[in-house]
Amino acid sequence: QVQLVESGGGLVQAGGSLRLSCAASGRTFINSAMGWFRQAPGKEREFVAGITWSGGSTSYGDSVKGRFTISRDNAKNMVYLQMNSLKPEDTAVYYCAADGAKPFNRRVPGHYNEYNYWGQGTQVTVSS
Repeated sequence: QVQLVESGGGLVQAGGSLRLSCAASGRTFINSAMGWFRQAPGKEREFVAGITWSGGSTSYGDSVKGRFTISRDNAKNMVYLQMNSLKPEDTAVYYCAADGAKPFNRRVPGHYNEYNYWGQGTQVTVSS
């Protein structure tokens, strides 16, 4: 069982930066790949970034490559999403997710149905 709580969202101007944090509890966190997704009104949930249990491999959605960076600190049970050069189209609710079903997975799951634990989400709004 993994519980996830996101923080760090807010309002920022285009070109600015935000850092999202995801605090995880539960003993399976350290074994789990983690991901960030986002969902804007009227749109499907979109894969933003993911990281393997060890942090050795990461993956990014095409729209955020080169601007966002995912990282994790297993000693602190934390996952982070550093977002730079933000654009108005990055506006969405951002969700942290854990893939608790496949421990020690060496691949970053890229679809939302591969994750079985979700946080409540944090709003990110980028003004133009």
